[in-house]
Amino acid sequence: MGDFQIKVQPKNYDVIIVGSGAGGGMAAYMLANAGLSVALLEAGPNYDPAKNVTQLKWSYESPRRGASTKFRPFGDFDASYWGWEIDGEPYTKAEGTEWDWWRSRMLGGRTNHWGRISLRFGPKDFKRKSIDGLGDDWPISYNDVKPYYDRVDKLIGVFGTNEGLENDPDGIFLPPPKPRLHELFIKNAATQAGVRVIPSRLSILTKKLNDQRGSCFFCGQCNRGCQIYADFSSSSVLVKPALATGKVDLYDNAMAREVLTNNEGLATGVSYISKEDGNEYQVKGKTVILAASACESARLLLNSKSPRHPNGLANSSTVVGKYLHDSTGAAMGGVLPKLFDRKRYNEDGVGGMHVYSPWWLDNKKLDFPRGYHIEYWGGMGMPAYGFSWGMENLNGKYLVKGQQKEAGGYGKSLKEDYRFFYGAGVGMAGRGEAIAREDNYCEIDPEVVDKYGIPVLRFNVKWSDYEIKQAKHMKETFKEVMHNMGAVVTWGGDDDEKNNYGLEVPGKIIHEAGTVRMGSDPRRSALNSYNQAHDCKNLFVVDGGAFVSQADKNITWTILALSMRASEYLVSEMKKQNI
Repeated sequence: MGDFQIKVQPKNYDVIIVGSGAGGGMAAYMLANAGLSVALLEAGPNYDPAKNVTQLKWSYESPRRGASTKFRPFGDFDASYWGWEIDGEPYTKAEGTEWDWWRSRMLGGRTNHWGRISLRFGPKDFKRKSIDGLGDDWPISYNDVKPYYDRVDKLIGVFGTNEGLENDPDGIFLPPPKPRLHELFIKNAATQAGVRVIPSRLSILTKKLNDQRGSCFFCGQCNRGCQIYADFSSSSVLVKPALATGKVDLYDNAMAREVLTNNEGLATGVSYISKEDGNEYQVKGKTVILAASACESARLLLNSKSPRHPNGLANSSTVVGKYLHDSTGAAMGGVLPKLFDRKRYNEDGVGGMHVYSPWWLDNKKLDFPRGYHIEYWGGMGMPAYGFSWGMENLNGKYLVKGQQKEAGGYGKSLKEDYRFFYGAGVGMAGRGEAIAREDNYCEIDPEVVDKYGIPVLRFNVKWSDYEIKQAKHMKETFKEVMHNMGAVVTWGGDDDEKNNYGLEVPGKIIHEAGTVRMGSDPRRSALNSYNQAHDCKNLFVVDGGAFVSQADKNITWTILALSMRASEYLVSEMKKQNI
């Protein structure tokens, strides 16, 4: 051990950013364009979908025919490195906890793997405690964030329609694609059930925005990473132009260990392990921005102990790691007999749904406090490995062209069946708001470290009756919509109270938030309303950790807006010499 030496990078930066996903990418883009020198630390490799190509490949071009692996849980062509499990990077769970933690180790982080569903929070979403008495209100309102939502819409691009819905605010939209055939059936059936269906809001360019990015050519493969950057990924749309300014140095394969502080308790830099040589390095800077994901940023703060910060950095309130919550999720799928043996044509569209259902009811009249939106799928997408409709669930038999057939088979008979059923699949999933509670948390496991010697997280999370009742409502809604369509439910229809109505375990929906939450009271929150740590004025957190609650919306668009807002605040505070 005598030769062990921590190497200090020679440059002193204005800003060090940990993580290059939505929050970190936006901060790098904003601060580089403001003229600041930036060190961007990313725990995975550099990634560019135009160079690391998986788009427009056939299943047989993968040795596994596209099947999933630990490295790519959503299949061999999915634009994501790692996911639920990472070799050498464990996490633990307290007794009774179910938690699946997704980590994407690559430039752009999780924005390489997401549905591009780009929804604004509504006015009510920032003030839920005032409405139902649960959780806490945000220290900011929709009007504080709206100018930044508008700018994100213009900078990145999102399609949709202005609907005038009070809590699903309109944006600055590109034209949406038309519904596909299965979506027309869904819209008709859902409308009969009283469920509103509108064009979806996805950050995919249906019209060209600038010369750096192309417009969508409707291959339906956004999950594979777009070679012409027509969809939003932080790596393509934010980090790439930030690097082009010459103001950003990218440190990839850099696993952050802790935030360094001085005797006054101010942040002075970040210590990281290089995955390339296994050595520990320090990079120095005037400010530190964490954007490593809600749980990873909490882990960094809790591991950053010092005499001035004995509970971990920015944690005099002891809330770091607490109020952890993920979106709820439950789903149902089946087939639409009226689409059996349908004519073949190209209906690919964008990589995702063309319609969705924002929350349409009043929770005051229901037995659960928060709402959900519905995402839909189906149609003639490209078949993948394990391609199936679950027809074996129909008592082991099904009808093909009027004849009852056994499920399964091979050769010519199996090919005929696949052709017959192809394009007839439909399905839907709810994504809802869970209550952020102090007793749902992650903490440092006192005994387990990862392969870099960094203490790992231990999770302690459970759903409450609120979320389970919400899942029950989802399933009842889905059954009604499927029935109105004339669809045959092949999976997800038998869920009941024994399995929480098919409610996914916490973490599975990959929308976790709330571990480093903002608030006006430093005793009950870690950050102020500008994502700045109460205890450490030159530290900011701009990922989902800052969220007080997460609404019935996907959180990415709000992460982007708040990171843009925090970045501008940081620049103004630096100019005033407050930081």
